Amino acid sequence: MSVHKTLLLGAATGALLAGASLQAAELPKALGAGEGQLDIVAWPGYIERGESDKAYDWVTGFEKETGCKVSVKTAATSDEMVSLMSKGGYDLVTASGDASLRLIVGKRVQPINTALIPNWKNIDPRLQNGGWYVVDKQVYGTPYQWGPNVLLYNTDTFKQAPTSWGVVFEPQNLPDGKPNKGRVQAYDGPIYIADAALYLKAAKPELGIKDPYELNEAQYKAVLDLLRQQHPLVHRYWHDATVQMSDVKNEGVVASSSWGYMVNGLKADKQPVASTIPQEGATGWADTTMLHSEAKHPNCAYKWMDWSLQPKVQGDVAAWFGSLPAVPAACTGSELLGADGCKTNGFDNFDKIAFWKTPQAQGGKFVPYSRWTQDYIAIMGGR
Repeated sequence: MSVHKTLLLGAATGALLAGASLQAAELPKALGAGEGQLDIVAWPGYIERGESDKAYDWVTGFEKETGCKVSVKTAATSDEMVSLMSKGGYDLVTASGDASLRLIVGKRVQPINTALIPNWKNIDPRLQNGGWYVVDKQVYGTPYQWGPNVLLYNTDTFKQAPTSWGVVFEPQNLPDGKPNKGRVQAYDGPIYIADAALYLKAAKPELGIKDPYELNEAQYKAVLDLLRQQHPLVHRYWHDATVQMSDVKNEGVVASSSWGYMVNGLKADKQPVASTIPQEGATGWADTTMLHSEAKHPNCAYKWMDWSLQPKVQGDVAAWFGSLPAVPAACTGSELLGADGCKTNGFDNFDKIAFWKTPQAQGGKFVPYSRWTQDYIAIMGGR
């Protein structure tokens, strides 16, 4: 996405969130026959039909059962998802919490009738009524997967797991005696400001940070100062999963925020990597399958949302992506995930995660997302 588009998007979001009131929508009472087509915007690895590995296929069975042919457009960032949904032409999006509120307030997605989704009953109670997809008591989608933004590290460099995010934020020598400069990465997205805020919440308690997405001016300044200090250390601001895996394999990157998807992929490639959640906790994502306000294939979309909440589908997605299922029964309902898959991926770490959400000004108390967008672009540019 261009800088110009991102700035416009951030400014528009700030204005929308500041003054929006959502009208109660008329929900469908029943579903008709499938329309034969379904267009989804999704994170890489979220909608698999066995092309990467024939064992991982939760699309073919859906197509056979419903007659809805699935087409997928992958997106690398939440901003890209918002942009694609704004242009239209898609039915569903697997939106993270830093996109979902923008999509709701921007009227790009519509509320759903959970009574038309029989498998809704399977959803983890911890995810029901999440503030990132339930607004004014209206439900805007079905939970899909969740997980922490883990600290990926090289096990040759770190014989023991690093205990703090400081290894990517503060200039220092790593356990192999070499500086971290040029060997760490940061996420290419304004929401990463919250990662720095979460670190400072613990490292500088005198700042009084309570919620990393709700920063007053003094707290925000301290967080930006930390990110500017980090800039010379950063090898790359990452957003592409494949590029990050290549950087770890070939470019000497030894520590970075990451997802289970990349950790699993690198391990499968016999790379010396592991992941951890440091003492400060972690930011994280709870992704929601959301229905476009002008979806051309709503019946197929509802059928997919129901299909996606089956324990086996949820478990298979979690096994492939390195995420956690939105359905607890998936922890024992997927051979691919295995008996210990949920534990390994961090099912019990829910309370350690500060889930992504779009920062809002709340009457001027906190710095809004439009500022986060502008300032982070400047920081990535070395300003």
